[in-house]
Parts: sequence; C-alpha cells; structure tokens
Amino acid sequence: MPVVIILAGGLGRRLGSLISCVPKPMAEINGKPFLAYLFKFLTGQDITEIVLSVGYKSEVIKEHFRDKYDDIAIKYATEDQPLGTGGAIRNALRFVTDEHVFVMNGDTFFPIRFATLFDFHKSKSSRTTLALKFMKNIERYGTVTINGEGRVTGFDGNRYHEAGFINGGIYLISREVFDGIELPDNFSFESDFLKKYYRQKTIYGLPFNDYFIDIGVPHDYERAKTELKRFEYR
Repeated sequence: MPVVIILAGGLGRRLGSLISCVPKPMAEINGKPFLAYLFKFLTGQDITEIVLSVGYKSEVIKEHFRDKYDDIAIKYATEDQPLGTGGAIRNALRFVTDEHVFVMNGDTFFPIRFATLFDFHKSKSSRTTLALKFMKNIERYGTVTINGEGRVTGFDGNRYHEAGFINGGIYLISREVFDGIELPDNFSFESDFLKKYYRQKTIYGLPFNDYFIDIGVPHDYERAKTELKRFEYR
C-alpha cells in the first residue's frame, strides 16, 4: 500500500478547553490520543509508512509517537507557518516517492478498506479519489454528487441536506496532483482544489458504509469517547 499522509496540525478551536493546549488529533479519547485510533486502524491496512503533517504544538505529537508505531515508520512534515489543508499536503508530498499516496484528516475516524479505494482509484486511472460516506440529516458538512461511473459532478456547500454523500476525509491522490496549477502557499484542499478543479481534473468518489465520526465539535468529541470503545487501540 502507498504511504499515508495524516493532516495533524489542527488547533481544535471549536473544542476549546476540552482538549487543553494540544493539537486536535491529540485530543484524549478514553486515555489515549485520537491519533492512536488512526494508527491502530492503519496497522491492519498493510501500511508501512506514515507522514504526519504537523504544525501547532508539533512537539507534543513527536514526543508521544516518535518515529515508529508498531511496524509503521513515522516521518514528520512540519509547517513553519499555517499552510491550510492543501498547503500541508503539498508540503508533506516532499517526503513521498510513491506514485500514489493516501491522505487522511487527523480528526476523522473512517475505517474503510484502503485496498478497495486503491483498486477503484487505479481502475479509473484517477489522480484524485475521495472516500465518501452516505449520511442523513446533514448539517455540518457539504455534500458531494457523483455519476454512475463514480466521477464527481458537484459539491454543495455546508447547508442542511436530508441525505447525501459527504467527503469522508480520506483521499487517494497522485504525487503530481498539484502540477500545472498555480496555488498559494496557504490553501484549502477542499475549497481551493477539489471544488475549483473537479471538472478539469476528473475527480472520483467511492462510497463506503463504514462507521464515521469527526471530533471537531464538542458534541461529537464526547460521543467518540463512547463509540470508539469498540475499536481496539493500545
């Protein structure tokens, strides 16, 4: 399997005092940092290397996980200044030599089967493929529409939807995904790349039915403490 980039530089402003002064992916869930759940999940996905994109309080993450988790090697791509999700990905790609690379949000748990996403991505000769999650009563997220072939045909903003696919925060991208595009140092992968270039770049999406949670707001952070007990960690 390709290398995985995990975006772990979030401040967690919406969580406020609930996570003290640590990066959002280090928010404590039942005595362990949230990142430990992501790492444990990745040990079952034939992943051998992770690049952690870190910024705010990066020393907290580095001191906790150091350079290895089980048999997975860990590298760090440090932001000297905020780069946004897109800039963080581009910065982390400097550490990647694989033709394709997985990208995960460090505050989202969506335990899909990476091999399934990889096979679909390759079958479409895609350079960007999103893992999608079907949800009902959507309020926090925008929706993604796809055609019968899985090609993304549109993004709808953050407003109420009775049902639809949301971006699950896991991507499979080509290492050259940003080639030929003029982008600033600090940019959003979601707004400044996906939504702007999906027609030009032929982006695909694949739905998954797996469990999904984003700990970015207090209610869901507290919910994770109960629901993630079913997943093993160390």
